[in-house]
Amino acid sequence: MAKNRRPRNGEPGNFDAGSLRERVLARLDEALGQPMVPALYVVATPIGHLADLTLRGLSILARADTVYCEDTRHTRQLLGQYGISRGLEPYHEHNEERELPAVLEELAAGRSIALVSDAGTPLVSDPGFKLVREALAAGHRVISIPGPSAPIAALASSGLPTDRFLFAGFLPAKQAARRTRLAELAAVPATLVFFEAPSRLADALADMADGLGAGREAVVARELTKLHEEVRRGSLGELARSAAAIEPRGEIVVLVGPPAKTQASDQEIAEKLRQALAHSTVRDASREVAEALGVSRSRVYDLAVRIRRGGP
Repeated sequence: MAKNRRPRNGEPGNFDAGSLRERVLARLDEALGQPMVPALYVVATPIGHLADLTLRGLSILARADTVYCEDTRHTRQLLGQYGISRGLEPYHEHNEERELPAVLEELAAGRSIALVSDAGTPLVSDPGFKLVREALAAGHRVISIPGPSAPIAALASSGLPTDRFLFAGFLPAKQAARRTRLAELAAVPATLVFFEAPSRLADALADMADGLGAGREAVVARELTKLHEEVRRGSLGELARSAAAIEPRGEIVVLVGPPAKTQASDQEIAEKLRQALAHSTVRDASREVAEALGVSRSRVYDLAVRIRRGGP
């Protein structure tokens, strides 16, 4: 075998562990040696796997004048894994109004401030948006230290279209408000990305199947980068039925593929419904046709009721 032949797929690459360690340490030394300019540093932290904290992020958290975090206990534990012991200040939705002026005063005094959330990138469904806006308005510099992000991690492994996507955060907890929000998103020509609580997953997926179309491709990603990581793929209808039978735990991201480019007409739906209604109830026929045509179940159900009553 030629010494310089590139490894084929399935063959491990050649590397020297000692050399790799030295190069990583050299990059960390380089990051630690760079001066900290006065600014608000928005630092991404791991969503599960400790090794996902970047060298640059680690150097910022070790050297910033003040680190503000969502939960001081959680961040203290994270930094302790790297031998960093330092004071931390809480900054979360319950104390934001009180703490924001103090942070701005520190920035005005020329200090370096780091902001972290419990996991992932701050401001993504986490506190910090108002602080960044106010800091920029006051003329202070804001520097993003990129890293882990649950929506991006889920999107990358979903198999759904990534050329256009919309992060929609958490859906409302109340069903009526949730369905209204889903109706607003139903026609968006992009992959939809949601956060969801385990206790509401089954109800949310059922409403998604009704409001977005039971046949639309979807993914439920749970505990990303952690020991029990799980990624379930299927139609919204399939995922809704499976979620109703289990009690999921952990952090969850739900992704829904874009709607079909050509929606089925009422006539097409009615033809399918007449066949299905010959052997099924209105409810079962509506679910069957909605999944087959990739349209919302509520739309199909309305047509099914009209057909059953003998209407046009």
